Amino acid sequence: MTQLESRIPEIEAARAQLAFIAAEKRDGRWKPGKFLAQHAIASLFLLDEDRAVTKAYGLHHALGMDAINIAHPATLIIGGRSHGRDDDRGGTVRYIYCGDNQLDRVPADEILGVLREF
Repeated sequence: MTQLESRIPEIEAARAQLAFIAAEKRDGRWKPGKFLAQHAIASLFLLDEDRAVTKAYGLHHALGMDAINIAHPATLIIGGRSHGRDDDRGGTVRYIYCGDNQLDRVPADEILGVLREF
């Protein structure tokens, strides 16, 4: 989250917006509700407490060596310029990176490169 938040000007230049999703209860193990109250972030943040969003995108990680009932770390690019239009509000997933484990994240430079292609 930090590596992307620090690159918001580049993301906005690509006419994109960040949104973070955490598959955790507000008062869960990592206390995301408390973290968000103490640390302002510029992007949208969804606490997917019932895992509905992560399940809908196929990112739910029910059981693994490093995770139980959370989401795989993932980056999705939804929408983007398409067929001569400035944006695709239909919600088409244009890019997805799904980490193999809880430490596997896509580099910010890769995300920005994909955004520039749109």
